Amino acid sequence: MQKLTKKMHFYLFKFALRLTIFGVMIALYIKDKVRFYQYTITSIKGGINFMHLMWAVFMCLMISHIFPTKVISMGCGKMVKTNFVPVPNYSETKLMQFVHERNIKAWKSMIAWLSGNFVIGILYFLKIIGNAEILLISGFYFVSDYICILIFCPFQTFIQKNKCCVNCRIYDWGHFMMFTPLLLLRTFYGWTLFFMGAVVIIRWEYMLAKYPERFWEGSNQTLRCENCKDKTCYTKKETAKNFAKVFKIK
Repeated sequence: MQKLTKKMHFYLFKFALRLTIFGVMIALYIKDKVRFYQYTITSIKGGINFMHLMWAVFMCLMISHIFPTKVISMGCGKMVKTNFVPVPNYSETKLMQFVHERNIKAWKSMIAWLSGNFVIGILYFLKIIGNAEILLISGFYFVSDYICILIFCPFQTFIQKNKCCVNCRIYDWGHFMMFTPLLLLRTFYGWTLFFMGAVVIIRWEYMLAKYPERFWEGSNQTLRCENCKDKTCYTKKETAKNFAKVFKIK
């Protein structure tokens, strides 16, 4: 069995933390969804509420993605100059081909994402779902971000076809996706989180357009399997093996 890296232990810890937070959200929702929503927007001691705390945490996280450091994940850190170790005599033609193909897949991913959330928007405006459900959906996206990294990613499997998260073309789209539903709540906190997530995407896309060689393993040695420090593919492989055993898939 492969030994888990320090970063993998950190990812698993954050995943467990996110699951716990989402579990609390579900419990509060089931108990009383009206009070659940009110709890997240009503001030408590000192005028601070749950939304304020989560807003501050996420804003700090997104700022760290806009100005990444050495401690950030390899999937996001590949945009940083210090993480670029050029492959000798890499092909510029193949690099441009890679960029073109990945850009097409990125657009497909964005269309798929916006289409799904468009349906959620329709349900909201038809009043089939309300504010509490929107918060819960955003909470589900919050957990799904790490499900995609550690267990199964539909974008990777059905659209991107990238071999791992480290090489993922849309790796830093997570916050934009996570906060998409919050636009419907028409609150300062929801809107600022979404638009900061949009800034993260813009920063990501700008860096990819300007320095595409940093994002392809054919030109950046750091992204090759033998140099990977994250090893997030390990849990996905184990999940696939266990799934195959349970359902007897060869």
